[in-house]
Amino acid sequence: MHKITLITALLCSTTVLAAEQATPTTAADQPDSSKLQAALGGPKPDSITPITSLGLYEVIINGQIFYINKQGNYAIQGDVLNLDTRENLTENRRNTLRSDAVNTIGEGNMVVFAPSENPVKHTVTVFTDIDCGYCRKMHNQIAEYNKEGIKIRYLLFPRAGIGSESFKKSVSVWCADDRQAALTQAKSGQPVDPKTCQDPVQAQFELGRKLGVRGTPTMILENGIMIPGYVPPTRLAALLAQDSENASNAKNNP
Repeated sequence: MHKITLITALLCSTTVLAAEQATPTTAADQPDSSKLQAALGGPKPDSITPITSLGLYEVIINGQIFYINKQGNYAIQGDVLNLDTRENLTENRRNTLRSDAVNTIGEGNMVVFAPSENPVKHTVTVFTDIDCGYCRKMHNQIAEYNKEGIKIRYLLFPRAGIGSESFKKSVSVWCADDRQAALTQAKSGQPVDPKTCQDPVQAQFELGRKLGVRGTPTMILENGIMIPGYVPPTRLAALLAQDSENASNAKNNP
């Protein structure tokens, strides 16, 4: 199946959020998550939420979603599908977590390229690697994305890892006086003056891994949907317009 068809299917299948808005548990009705924590090496849950329609509890640990019973002796890791509505409830939840995570960072901790003449229609957050070929191809077309009304917010994700040459380049870009110019320079293969400062590169790299980023570029839409890989400007604009239409239809036809 063509990549764009796959993305279109993804947008259509994750438009509507799960109807059941779960409430975090109180201390009195907390399930026993100790066995799950032990199996994962001991990390504490980020959150525990009852899913009453399933008779289970959603447990999020290090960004991963699990479902356990009250006693905590059974755990499920996988996607829960509503066969009546054809919704992937687990993916909807991941979308919410991703959206919340990137918005918590704030644009002040991103390298942002926004339309200067056209109004902003869509905002896309992109995990990018300076030395990634398709990341460079995408950035070479930044003016075209902006012309389509797409604001690109970059988070730095050096795939080679912390301390690598790509990581050091990312730090130098962040610490430059003009981050936009430095990023453009680095992505064109030109050297950037080595600099260090208090930077968010490691935190952004770790966030990407937590959110399931495996390659670059990886885009996070405003509703948290993740699209891995390069998508040309006109196609991305069409996909975003479709996503907005799906969301509007869902809102008007609950």
